[in-house]
Amino acid sequence: MLQPTFSLPLSSRAAAMWGLLECLGFVGILVAWASLVFVIKTEHYFEELCEPNAWLTGNTTLTDFKAQDEKFSLIFTLASFMNNFMTFPTGYIFDRFKNTVARLIAIFLYTTATLTIAFTSADEYSLLLFLAMPMLTVGGILFLITNLQVGNLFGKHRSTIITLYNGAFDSSSAVFLLLYEQGVSLRASFLFFSVFSVWHVGRTFLLLPRGHIPYPLDCGPEIEGERGPQSILLSPSEIPDPGQQKELRSFWGYAFSRRFAWHLMWLSMMQLWHYIFIGTLNSLLTTPAKGTRYVVGIYTNAFAITQFFGVLCAPWNGLLTDLLKQRYQKKASKTGFSASAVALCSTVPCLALTSLLCLGFALCASVPVLPLQYITFILQVISRSFLYGGNAAFLTLAFPPEHFGKIFGLVMALSAIVSLLQFLIFTFIKGPLQNDPFYVNVMLVLVTLLTFMHPFLVYGECQRKEGPPAIA
Repeated sequence: MLQPTFSLPLSSRAAAMWGLLECLGFVGILVAWASLVFVIKTEHYFEELCEPNAWLTGNTTLTDFKAQDEKFSLIFTLASFMNNFMTFPTGYIFDRFKNTVARLIAIFLYTTATLTIAFTSADEYSLLLFLAMPMLTVGGILFLITNLQVGNLFGKHRSTIITLYNGAFDSSSAVFLLLYEQGVSLRASFLFFSVFSVWHVGRTFLLLPRGHIPYPLDCGPEIEGERGPQSILLSPSEIPDPGQQKELRSFWGYAFSRRFAWHLMWLSMMQLWHYIFIGTLNSLLTTPAKGTRYVVGIYTNAFAITQFFGVLCAPWNGLLTDLLKQRYQKKASKTGFSASAVALCSTVPCLALTSLLCLGFALCASVPVLPLQYITFILQVISRSFLYGGNAAFLTLAFPPEHFGKIFGLVMALSAIVSLLQFLIFTFIKGPLQNDPFYVNVMLVLVTLLTFMHPFLVYGECQRKEGPPAIA
């Protein structure tokens, strides 16, 4: 008989805690792009592109930062694209070659990028940012993928741990601002994070298995490749029913399913909104109509500070999913739902809530009132935390764990193609719209409404009570 209790050994708790610290350790720098750009500008990167503007106010000549902002927008577009697009090949590497190989690649990319930024000169090597930023973001997302498997150690709390790690990934961007505000230079900050790579190596070989952490875990097995036994006990509700013990479809069978397609649309539309907001925030605040660079510093600092709270916001989405899953499992015998259908049903409220939060964020961002942007920042960090945490949690529940790396990578890679629209939108805003994004915002608000289709379709799929819901 399987024990009805759930206990964790010390090594599992240590793996979870150190994984959280690793995700907080600056691997999600792209989230705080507005603040990073503000700091990089003070270091005079691409300053030669700035020109005096013919528009005068009294005896003061204003500087035109348009060309400089366009260069930074291009770097952000490239980095955000690579951050998502390269998730598919890195996810394949994680599935195929497993944990240690994937993490060593992440360490190489991360360390090379931080050292490149630390030793670049704004006068001669500004263009190296086009290489360093994509490498830094790809290394960071690969660290996140390898850490998400730690949630498998926590049974019925699995979704909570997964969303917590996603929130920590977002919050890691605030670490850079905290260092800078304490007077630590850009070079010293990146040298510090280069040294931090020693910690990544140690955790790879000492606290994580060479292979994968399987899910579901059986009663008391050793985890594959682990240095020592892992006695993990699952509650009966976590044991898969016999209906789940079926031959798995091929990866492409899941990739071409309706469920995957609608989830891709759901993620891509809201992700595009967040990228456009982050990419244009700094340049929009620096226009003459908005105020001075002092004002920019106030708002970009406020934006970066709110990002730190992502680690506190994200777990609520996973906690809601876990609680709903446990509630539906109690009713499963009466409703006739299989375990896979129960897991899928538990994601519906979270998907809908994420769409609602993103809609609120989009509406606030569309109102051109600076003080209102403080509320926008709060909604942005909450909706973003729910978006990426909910994305990872949904993929772990809606698709088999054997394909998680590839499924996660593919959905992120395809959403990256959609995110390429951001550069065209940036150019459109800075050019014909003259830095007035109102009409673009209205269009994106309407697009956000389409994301509500996904939770409704998943709910309809859950109503098919005759065995596990079909996914094709």
